[in-house]
Amino acid sequence: MARPDKVDAVEEMREKFRNSNAAVVTAYTGLTVAQLQQLRRSLGENAQYRVAKNTLTKIAANEAGITTLDDLFAGSSAVAFVTGDPVEAAKGLRDFAKDNPNLVIKGGVLDGKALSADEIKKLADLESREVLLSKLAGAFKGKQSQAAQLFQALPSKLVRTVDALRAKQDEQGGAE
Repeated sequence: MARPDKVDAVEEMREKFRNSNAAVVTAYTGLTVAQLQQLRRSLGENAQYRVAKNTLTKIAANEAGITTLDDLFAGSSAVAFVTGDPVEAAKGLRDFAKDNPNLVIKGGVLDGKALSADEIKKLADLESREVLLSKLAGAFKGKQSQAAQLFQALPSKLVRTVDALRAKQDEQGGAE
């Protein structure tokens, strides 16, 4: 019979897997408690870093419908559950791993799709969601300006064309 504390731990992690946009599995052997606290701070407000037993984490992930992570739960494992921008959390993990080689990114899942460690590092190289949205807004604004200039140019071009036709008709009418 399962112990109540283990059942509660599995249930809590299952909910974290279900409510997260992404989950990143890491190995943390050799990190001090102070370094783990620093890592948690570097992930930002939209991510939680949780150290847990592999068997319980695997059960929780499977119950949440995530079976692609099973091979990653070996050795010391911890999971970063991301509820906000996954790029921000990936950057936090990558930057922390640069300074602390004991943190190893094993892999993860993003919106139900499995990610390798290399894919998570590529995700960290992306610009944040806010930066991408502002660039998109800037591009739309630029296109709107071009459209406005085009629409302003059409009537003035039409007026010049009509004036040129009148002048031409006047010349031809006066020549006859």
